[in-house]
Amino acid sequence: MFIDSALHDLAPDDRALFAVFGAGPVRTPPFDQVHHAFEARAARHPDVPAVEHLGESLTYGELDSRASLLAELLVRRGVRAGDHVGLFLSRSASMVVGTLAVLKAGAVAVLQDPRTASERHLRHVVRTARIDLVLTTSKDSLPSHLAEVVAIDALPPLPAFRRTPTAESEVAAVVFTSETGVPVSHAALCNLVLTSPGALDVGPGTRVAQLLHVASGPALWEVFCALANGGTLVLRGDDAERTASTADVVIATPSVLETIDPDACRNAHTVAVTGERCPRALADAWSRHARFLNAWGRTDLGLVTTVEQHEPDFEPLAIGRPVPNTTVYVLDDERRPCPIGAIGELWVGGPGVVERYTGLDPAARRYRPDPFLGEGHVMFRTRDLVRWTDDGRLEHHGRVDDLVEVRGFRVALNAVTSALENAVDRAATLVHDGRLAAFVTPADASPDAARKAVARRLPYYCVPILVVAVDALPSTGLGKVDRRALVSWLDRERQAPVA
Repeated sequence: MFIDSALHDLAPDDRALFAVFGAGPVRTPPFDQVHHAFEARAARHPDVPAVEHLGESLTYGELDSRASLLAELLVRRGVRAGDHVGLFLSRSASMVVGTLAVLKAGAVAVLQDPRTASERHLRHVVRTARIDLVLTTSKDSLPSHLAEVVAIDALPPLPAFRRTPTAESEVAAVVFTSETGVPVSHAALCNLVLTSPGALDVGPGTRVAQLLHVASGPALWEVFCALANGGTLVLRGDDAERTASTADVVIATPSVLETIDPDACRNAHTVAVTGERCPRALADAWSRHARFLNAWGRTDLGLVTTVEQHEPDFEPLAIGRPVPNTTVYVLDDERRPCPIGAIGELWVGGPGVVERYTGLDPAARRYRPDPFLGEGHVMFRTRDLVRWTDDGRLEHHGRVDDLVEVRGFRVALNAVTSALENAVDRAATLVHDGRLAAFVTPADASPDAARKAVARRLPYYCVPILVVAVDALPSTGLGKVDRRALVSWLDRERQAPVA
């Protein structure tokens, strides 16, 4: 599969393992448009519950009919293939109807939650993505003069209609996590949710919790893992644990999952985490109750690139192997293959790799021609530090931008965090005023024991000067550790007057 000449710097044994470890299995998803998978399920099982939210329920037949009607109304309002349509609305059954309708119209869905997004951000999304029409509900409040706004739940009936044929779009959604919109292709979504392990063994009747922020990339995994495979998507209310307790499958960031008691989720047979580094204690706790998958990925790489099924107390907690139709490479600074076991940077190729961003593209220089596959293939530099284990599992060793200089030494913040978590449940490490500081949970954790755990595993200059024990690490609206909040806390403490 790989071009031999690109591997000439490796020893023969490493050359063979580089090819074996770096290529995911070849699979052909049954559909190349993710909503077509949903439509096939709706035709086959129209009476199966598709969506539940706070007492409201829609079957596959009902959801398909409503989405088809809305898609036709969108087309009659001038929406064309490839157009970006905003879905600025809170979590609801209407959100799911609207998302499917946009895809059925051949357009691209751009989701935002107006309860958490500022007016400035919404206007930036509309301007950057060139959105002319925004779908919302009568319960959601939007800024005035934003775009043409259509309330899904206030549309006039269209009792008899024939769908207007539309072209298809390569892109299914654009995810804005900051100033930049990242496109997610239909190919990437189908590759994730219609092949194993990303399909998570979902089938008709499987209840999949939808817990994550609706504007995040991993939320697409939740939604389409359920709907493309015939499962029931259970949308959360204010209580994430209550929703998770009724689900068979849970997908979450570690920050969200740590707010949920595994004992309350006895129905869950599969739990997957993604979006940020997973603490070892969290993985051990959940893997004793369910099949636990530690996934690594980025929105601009098709959401999930590698997956590891973790077993309790199994060393180490890795990010696993490449998902189907995906290639991963561990390369040095000159983009040469690293020997097996050596730490290098992770580069990724495959159907999820996109070269087009919406708005400012800060990552354009991180794309390079793929010398290992050739023939016009591209690969993406993730800036994550990884190494292969002897049995072909990837270990994550932080990020290039996590390498900081403290007291004249280079320190990997991720390595310090991992060492801390041998003594505490969860940790976050940062540099503040030129010194290492750490926040750990729970609140009764011993800072001294945490520092000793680091000292046993790492050089003296890696031991945090300050360790703060807290009830829980703050999280962002997207369910990740809020490092800015931690820095702000340290700033306030530094400025506080001495009693």
